[in-house]
Amino acid sequence: MEPKKFSLPTKEKLKSKKLIEKLFAEGRSITQYPIRLIYLKIDFEDDAHCKVGVTASKRNFKSAVKRNRIKRLMREGYRLNKHLIFNNNENQFAFMFLYLGKEMPVQTKISDTMIRLMTKFAAEHTKADKKE
Repeated sequence: MEPKKFSLPTKEKLKSKKLIEKLFAEGRSITQYPIRLIYLKIDFEDDAHCKVGVTASKRNFKSAVKRNRIKRLMREGYRLNKHLIFNNNENQFAFMFLYLGKEMPVQTKISDTMIRLMTKFAAEHTKADKKE
């Protein structure tokens, strides 16, 4: 068994505008308030398991400093808990995490929500794989 890698390398960051548009147009979503996960099964050219993006609404948080803080917290929550999704999974996904709340979060709340959201995703995806 290989050790858990708690990193978020550049190759796992969602940067492609075409892929982001496709994700919002065709992707499925799971919500665990205050975070929504939009995901789409996709094949990448590189060896990354996933491409991940995070966002916070400018409508709810006018200050860029606050939006950046929220995005930093969500990336950290994902980075520490991504092993919940990719332990036995060989599929490739594009993920977008959206912060829906109107109040400034704390790291523990974001981490707990990420764990529940990723567990829900893993359970849903496992069921889908068994049907195929």
